[in-house]
Amino acid sequence: MKEWTREERYRVLQGPEDIRGLYERIKTSAYRQRWHVQPITGLSSDPNGFALHKGTWHLCYQWCPWGAVHGLKYWYHVTSSDLIHWQNTGIGLAPDCFYDNRGAHSGSAISRDGALVFFYTGNHRDEDWTRTPYTCAAVLGEDGRPRKLEKPLFGPRDDHSEHQRDPKVVWNEEKGKYYIFIGAQTLDRRGCVLIYESRQLLSGWRFAGELKVPGYEAFGGMWECPYIVNISGRDVLIFSPQYTKLPGRGESTNHNVYLIGNMDYDTLTFTPDGPYRHLDYGFDFYAAQGAASIGETDRAILIAWIGLPDNHYPTEEEDWEGSLSLPRELRIRDGKLVQTPLPGLATLRDTAITPDGTLPAVCELELTASGNEDLDFNLFTRTDGTGGLRLHYDSRVKRCTVDRSGMDRRFNQAVGEVLDMPLDAPLKKLRVLIDRCSAEIFANDGEATFTTHVYPTEREFNYTLSGGTLRGWTLKPSVTDEFVV
Repeated sequence: MKEWTREERYRVLQGPEDIRGLYERIKTSAYRQRWHVQPITGLSSDPNGFALHKGTWHLCYQWCPWGAVHGLKYWYHVTSSDLIHWQNTGIGLAPDCFYDNRGAHSGSAISRDGALVFFYTGNHRDEDWTRTPYTCAAVLGEDGRPRKLEKPLFGPRDDHSEHQRDPKVVWNEEKGKYYIFIGAQTLDRRGCVLIYESRQLLSGWRFAGELKVPGYEAFGGMWECPYIVNISGRDVLIFSPQYTKLPGRGESTNHNVYLIGNMDYDTLTFTPDGPYRHLDYGFDFYAAQGAASIGETDRAILIAWIGLPDNHYPTEEEDWEGSLSLPRELRIRDGKLVQTPLPGLATLRDTAITPDGTLPAVCELELTASGNEDLDFNLFTRTDGTGGLRLHYDSRVKRCTVDRSGMDRRFNQAVGEVLDMPLDAPLKKLRVLIDRCSAEIFANDGEATFTTHVYPTEREFNYTLSGGTLRGWTLKPSVTDEFVV
């Protein structure tokens, strides 16, 4: 694996020709996806700036153009009319001013009063590499390019560590105020959220206080990517706690969890109804964010990074890595979140799959079962049925166990290769969406989900099934892989 110098990782992109050769080389990779948003070159990570504005869905991703490495971060911008078909539009935000000289880091967007406004963390570093995070904003111009404000909205607080980032802006109608939730860390290394408030979107911001979440005062060492939304009258707090191990999650120290409860903006207190739940039980799911300004109260639209900080993946050898999950509808059912693929995804179905044991590289599978019997569903097996991504359902305890240690290309073994997806109800339906190097699994119409990267070799495009009934379809492409910078 290439050893990157700081100078290589933090090079400034001078123009398209700097990376055209890299694009031409990676676009033929066997692992380039067909209906997931992915980087044109280099590394993609957190979803950013996700919002509906004047009938168009805007989405950005953290992007380091040089290779599969975390270095100088840009926002890369894609758009869609239906959340299914995406097109590249080029750089959204570039680290080109004093306040973000070492990266335009994660944030959000909101559509208000005819304008689409992006909020992001300006990652400034001095000559001695001391970090100063600034909360910055940009407004989408008539040409489809964001224009930055001349100055940040505000700087960091000295009573917290340098880890203050990922602004999520929300509008509260009752209070007549905007609020910004920022992922942060206390001086004694505890994860938290800082809250700022203003009656104007681009000025007048003041620090309101630290979010209080009873029972979670010492939960992880940093809370990244906070997101709060009201669905069907209930408040949902989603965040990514770092620097901590959680029960049943192997050696991973990066997670994505949610709480359902009540947000009191007077006391800045989020009171959970019950314990946290994992947003997704898979190996590779992080930094989930919801779309702003969708104008609905019974659902949210969520998207996440298929990947984890500090992890490594086989396409690093090809100088690219990462993708975003498919957008998911988020609803509340029986006191918990359920996640389902958008109905429009069915328009990508192409040819029905013959149940002969062969597995297309891009497909949708739907398995139905009785729920009262054990089940084994093994994907990406060899011709003789060995190896692969193995899913076992134990009907006695209503639990799916997913094991990817049988794949030819193994990765992140020290973090763990076996994880459970617990269910509240017997398993009666399993929907699996496969796209070249990822698999997203939805159990019982979204009761639980499991997302994982997989990198099958030429001999690993088969499956075996013991129990249940299977049908499926190949899927047509829906994202452009055009070279737009």
